[in-house]
Parts: sequence; C-alpha cells; structure tokens
Amino acid sequence: MKKLFILNCLLVFFSCQNFGQLKMLGDLPNSLKEVSGNEYIQNSNAIWILEDGGNSSDIYRISSKGKILHELDVDAKNKDWEDLTSDEFGNLYIGDFGNNYSKRKKLKILKINKNHLDKEDAKVQEMEFEYEDQKKYPPKKKDRYFDAESFFYFNNHFYIFTKSRVKNKYGKTSLYRVPSTPGKHKAKLIGKFDNGKKESSWITSADISDDGKKVVLLSQKNILIFTNFTGDNFFSGSVKKIPLTHKSQKEGICFKGDNTLLITDERAGGEGGNLYEYSLK
Repeated sequence: MKKLFILNCLLVFFSCQNFGQLKMLGDLPNSLKEVSGNEYIQNSNAIWILEDGGNSSDIYRISSKGKILHELDVDAKNKDWEDLTSDEFGNLYIGDFGNNYSKRKKLKILKINKNHLDKEDAKVQEMEFEYEDQKKYPPKKKDRYFDAESFFYFNNHFYIFTKSRVKNKYGKTSLYRVPSTPGKHKAKLIGKFDNGKKESSWITSADISDDGKKVVLLSQKNILIFTNFTGDNFFSGSVKKIPLTHKSQKEGICFKGDNTLLITDERAGGEGGNLYEYSLK
C-alpha cells in the first residue's frame, strides 16, 4: 500500500512538471550529478551515458526509464570526458577533449571495443589530436575557441564541434574532422556556425542520424537540425532551430533511429538529471 502511494505521488509530481516539447522518459539516479554525454548504439537498444571530468572513470548503460543496467569501469583517467559516440560495428568512443581554457595539448578520443561493453572493466585504444589552427596554449582570451563538448562518428572519421569561451561570442562553434584511426592527428577545420551571444548558446552535444541525412546540435536554448548539406560540411545546407521552452543544463543528445532524439541534462539547483525524448516527425 505504501509503495502504491509513493508511485502515485511520483506520477502526480512528473505530470505537474512542464518539459515543453520534451517527453520525460525517466529520472536518472541521484548518484549521477554531471551527466555530460549519451549515445544509443543502433541495433542493440543500449543507451550509454557518462559523467564530466572530475568524476569516476565509469560509463553506464541505462534503461529507457533512466535506470542503471550495467556499470563499466574504463581503464583511463576521466580528465575531461564530454561526449559519447559509436560506429557501425557497435564500438563505443569517449570524447576526452574538454578544454575550458584552451590550454590542453593532448586531446583524446578513447575507443572501447564492443566485445568489452558487457564486461566489468575495459581497456581503451587512444587516438590523440590537436586543432590545426591552434598556435598558442592557451591563446589570448579573445581567441579561446578550442573547448569542445560534442562529437560523432561518421564514415571513418570523428566530427568535433567546439564550444566558445569568448565573451559575447559563446554560440560560435567550429567543425573539425579527425580520422578514426590510432595515432596522433591534426583536426582539420571544415566550417563554422554562430548560435548566438549568450552562454545558453553553447554547443554541448551533437549526433548524426543513421541515414546520415540529419545532424543535430544541442544547446541549453535550442536544438539545431542541419539537412541538405554537401559532403561532410554539415553547415553548408539548411538549418532548423527548435527553441527549448524547458530550461535546464542540457548536455547530451543522440539519435535513436532517424527521427527520435534522446536528451539528458545535468542535475543542478533541483532541476534536471533526467532522460527525455523528442520526435522530429
């Protein structure tokens, strides 16, 4: 009887909350305060999430309701993990490229083989890169465009979207391409986009649809959908901006199929810490 009462209270609580266009799927565990990225591995029904730098070197497979199903201990330091992506084979990649002051020289992408995802711990294969147009570490404050929280895998490359730390130019993001092969690489600049001046314009996550025809970028204020682009210059086509009426620190976005998005936000000030769904149809 007590459990039924608690369940009813929770249903009333969530039904009274307004998530705008987003459909609330579930509340993430309270132990996860800074969920900074997510990824849905196609053909597996597996949703993976990670926490930002300063937290444990673990990643988590969760249910569609946000409950932890499996915890994987990754054999690498969580220097500043920001996002997750996967390839067509089901391998998972961690973007260890958080760079608040644009002074890191060893930016990394960590590969976890798909065969290790169901184990208790996993070794990683490291790929290192630096931006081809960064000359100083750190650059002057007016040139600090080399932080990043967003990337995805596509056609044997990673595509990284930077996060600006320049005042009144926070929405500026640069698109870079990095080979998905072991070694040290120069990230090649492909294009740039401006999402606005305020901190709510920061680009915090990105993904590409299964069919390769849609790219989404996430910020606290909106979802950006790019289509009709040429090659891998995803900024060359059309862009649709979807304002988000629900305000929270949204940090993760990924496709589930071609028309469904999964979104996560950090838990802060009594808000967030949830898993949401958004339909593009």
